[in-house]
Amino acid sequence: MNKPKQSLWKRVKAEKVSYLMLLPNVILFTAFTVYPLLWVLRYMFFDYRGYGEPVFVGLENFARVTRDEVFWTAVKNTFVYVFGKLILTIPFAFLLAFLLQKSTRLNAIAQSVVFTPTIMSQAVMALIFYLLFNTYNGEINRILMRLGIIEQNVNWLGVDNAMFTVIMIALWGGVGNYMVYFIAGLTGISTDVYESAKLDGANGAQTLFKITLPLLAPVMKMILLLALVNSFHDMQSIMVLTEGGPMNATNVMFLYVYQLFFPISAGSTVVQEFGYGAAVSLVAACIVGVFTGIYLILARKLDSITE
Repeated sequence: MNKPKQSLWKRVKAEKVSYLMLLPNVILFTAFTVYPLLWVLRYMFFDYRGYGEPVFVGLENFARVTRDEVFWTAVKNTFVYVFGKLILTIPFAFLLAFLLQKSTRLNAIAQSVVFTPTIMSQAVMALIFYLLFNTYNGEINRILMRLGIIEQNVNWLGVDNAMFTVIMIALWGGVGNYMVYFIAGLTGISTDVYESAKLDGANGAQTLFKITLPLLAPVMKMILLLALVNSFHDMQSIMVLTEGGPMNATNVMFLYVYQLFFPISAGSTVVQEFGYGAAVSLVAACIVGVFTGIYLILARKLDSITE
């Protein structure tokens, strides 16, 4: 016999402890996610600079985005940064995980050393590297000159080298995080599979490409997705190191959005514009969403092919 349905109030009353435990999360989510999103959706149609009355401009802010050379330079830099970081970080993280996966004291120490940068503040880390890569009295140039690798100081944060330097710092700061994921995936593979392959006469390369990587595919897909999304949103270290310069050589999409809301320095060429910044933030979010969606579609197709 079906029980009569309880009213909403009675259900809330019966589960009041659960709802009270969820209430702080709901309040914080509303205050820091829902309200800012609604604020952005409103002001993207206005010319508003933080003072005075907002002026309705319709779709003019979005039309301006299509003509904004700084924004599209930032889009290009974002993709260079994302692909550069992924191409270096993911293989290096897998290599470290493959070498350090065995549970020994020495490996535990090495894992801790590699993982430590991931728990550091990006701003503090960037400041340290700013001092190391300083053109005239930085330790990097000093060491390279002593080793005879370079004959004069290299401007690591100049137009030609700034993006490379930023990617190298991102590699140092992020490789430990993905190494942990890879180690978790590798330890989840049964040793019986490797023993069977060894009995069948498989060598190291065959074991790696025929067993380890295929069985690691689900973990790899998750790692790539996390690395992709995180890389698109990276901006703190770039903001501290170069402020997006020189000449927008390292400016990325969400750093540009930040500059529109909060101009970084007095010498910044970006003017504080809340309305236009809201429009740029939506366009940037759509670009990230489209690219992430393409990745998910391709990942599903690869899964269907390999099944």
